[in-house]
Amino acid sequence: MPSLFDNPAAAPLAERRRPRRLADYAGQTHLLGENGVLTRYLAAGRLPSLVLWGPPGVGKTTLALLLAEELKRPFAMLSAISAGVKDVREVIERAKTQPGTVLFIDEIHRFSKAQQDALLGAVERGLVTLIGATTENPSFEVIPALLSRCQVYTLESLGADTLREIVRRALVEDEILSKIPTDIIEDHALLALSGGDARKLLGLLELVVQSTPPDLETGRVQLTDAAVQRTAQRPIARYDKGGEMHYDVISAFIKSIRGSDPNAALYYLAVMLEGGEDLKFIARRLLILASEDIGNANPNALLLATGCWQAVQAIGLPESDLILSQTVIYLATSPKSNAAYVAIRAAQAQVRAAGVHPVPVPLRNAPTKLLKELGYGAAYQYSHDAPGNFRVQEFLPDALAGTRYYEPGNNPAEAKIRERLRGWWAEKYGY
Repeated sequence: MPSLFDNPAAAPLAERRRPRRLADYAGQTHLLGENGVLTRYLAAGRLPSLVLWGPPGVGKTTLALLLAEELKRPFAMLSAISAGVKDVREVIERAKTQPGTVLFIDEIHRFSKAQQDALLGAVERGLVTLIGATTENPSFEVIPALLSRCQVYTLESLGADTLREIVRRALVEDEILSKIPTDIIEDHALLALSGGDARKLLGLLELVVQSTPPDLETGRVQLTDAAVQRTAQRPIARYDKGGEMHYDVISAFIKSIRGSDPNAALYYLAVMLEGGEDLKFIARRLLILASEDIGNANPNALLLATGCWQAVQAIGLPESDLILSQTVIYLATSPKSNAAYVAIRAAQAQVRAAGVHPVPVPLRNAPTKLLKELGYGAAYQYSHDAPGNFRVQEFLPDALAGTRYYEPGNNPAEAKIRERLRGWWAEKYGY
């Protein structure tokens, strides 16, 4: 059986440098390091269905190939852009005679509900091990029934050190570039224009090295920022909704709103709108921000962001720019609090670290006679029977009694919440 990685010598540099083994794979140590979850799966000789979520060029396709190769599994690949339900069913039929088939679907977020439904039965029955790759949040783009049968793993953007190592090894090891003596004088433009995308990085590197005349004194190619930008024929700061500045701009957008600067937020909104960014992507991020960064400092922020999400889907462009502008200004000028975010993260960390403690007996449900005889729910005190609809009693498990996760933010709305909590729980929680 030929290798999955057989490629012609004339292939582009990114294809020539595609790793042939996991040891050569760059980045994603949280998944493939010594204690990474995928490392443990491979050690056990098994592989669940996966969705790999991350920006372009971080190695989603390569990782799928390597996982199948490592386990010596039959491999099939479909692109959601060109494949239809018929193609999916043909792969599933072949898989019936090829046990353990790994089916990789690139850009699975582009699959329609009908196409995803066609996959569901095969994944449920174990006819195929699905590996889907997506640049979009799978919670929004993959149907719940299929997503529930997959493990979702996030692939991180490649950092500068990883990108530099990819460049270094390409110049030393590639059969073509290694024959062109090259000195890296500057790499800012090369890394910036790649946007953390290894495929784009290698494509640009190959163009620059092969098109830059050698230095007259040294006889070596001088890789500089000017040479890179001259070859690329575009400035570093161009917005590209498919990658490059996509993540930088959305990061600046969110941080501007969080920092209460409506003018900067509107500028980055305009950059995204003029660049053709997906309106749903922008609206989803505003929904998250309304809860994460404003929360109970202004509960109406979440309502407005929800209305914005619904409105942009109903109206589309060009008029949705007005709705987004109104929402952005409102969120940027709202009082801020991350108290809800900090509180749930603290509670989650507690559960992960110590597991789940038994629910106190007075709070337990007692649907049967036996459970009632065991005292389930017997000592529970109904709050509405007490003055002010409040009665001091223990709700946390005994091992966590007195633990405080929520700390009201320093804003007028949560100051009122703090006063209420102090009136109820000053003795237990010390508000």
